[in-house]
Amino acid sequence: SQSEQQILSSQLECVQSIRDGVLEEAKCSESDRVMLFPQQGSGAETQTRSALKLLQVETETLYNKGDSEDLYVTNILYERVVTKREVTGAEVTELVWKLCLAHSASYETADLFMTLVFELRHLSLEALRALWQRSSFKCRDNWQPLIDALPSCATEACVVLMKDLIASGEVEEDKVEYFFWSFAFVPNPTSGMIESLAPLLKSPRASQSCFLGVTALIHRFCSAHSSCGVVPAVQSVMRTLGKFLGGNCTVQDSEHLNKMQLVLKAIGNAGLAAASLAPALSSCAALKSQPMEIRLAAVQAFRRIPCSIRVSDLLSQVT
Repeated sequence: SQSEQQILSSQLECVQSIRDGVLEEAKCSESDRVMLFPQQGSGAETQTRSALKLLQVETETLYNKGDSEDLYVTNILYERVVTKREVTGAEVTELVWKLCLAHSASYETADLFMTLVFELRHLSLEALRALWQRSSFKCRDNWQPLIDALPSCATEACVVLMKDLIASGEVEEDKVEYFFWSFAFVPNPTSGMIESLAPLLKSPRASQSCFLGVTALIHRFCSAHSSCGVVPAVQSVMRTLGKFLGGNCTVQDSEHLNKMQLVLKAIGNAGLAAASLAPALSSCAALKSQPMEIRLAAVQAFRRIPCSIRVSDLLSQVT
């Protein structure tokens, strides 16, 4: 019957030549025949011929044990080769120009931006200020590479420059907020950073991100310096926050209430540095005429204060 007839037939023949265990040549011939209507003898056939020939043999490369001296075990964190050459402001300016000309969604742009961040870390404050005068221009789509790179720089000079730009109003509001939030991620804060940022808290226009960013920086600083409470820059910030509290966190209106809640949250952010304000916080929480949200915020402000600071009086008054 028709169903028993073969519709597809294929044949493959190869001839191989091998010498000393190495394949030197292979010739293959393949034919494929498809019979769509076997009774009528109609169909299609293809024939393929291929040849593979050995051209050369390379000498085996032996493993050199000396190469292992350059290998080492490390984690998967990004590594960057630290440059030992002196970085100049002119070179960084040229780098910013290259970023402006590069395509925004390219590997080249990403590499240039990372290079910019690492080279900023080698510049002094004076060099950074001069760089800003030359490179504060905007590229396509109003992009300012220097503004975006400064928060990742994380050196004292970069933080001071950011503070100067904030105080002078030279950056847009959304970038100002970006600056403040970046302070919480500075890996190695210095007292000089805190000293430069402290005056910003006294400004009537100081935002929530200003209070929280600066106090988060202090918390990280105090985590590395157990005696941070005696550092003048830290004391200056805590005095400013203490003045906001007054004697017992008394508030006059809803606007003042919101500001008081922010200050209490910032004090809680500061951690070890806030130990000197423990008595004032106790008074804020104990005063029953205060709004409940203020008393609760005062209690929460103790969250990072060491247990060695006695709060037994506070607990007995608020329970």
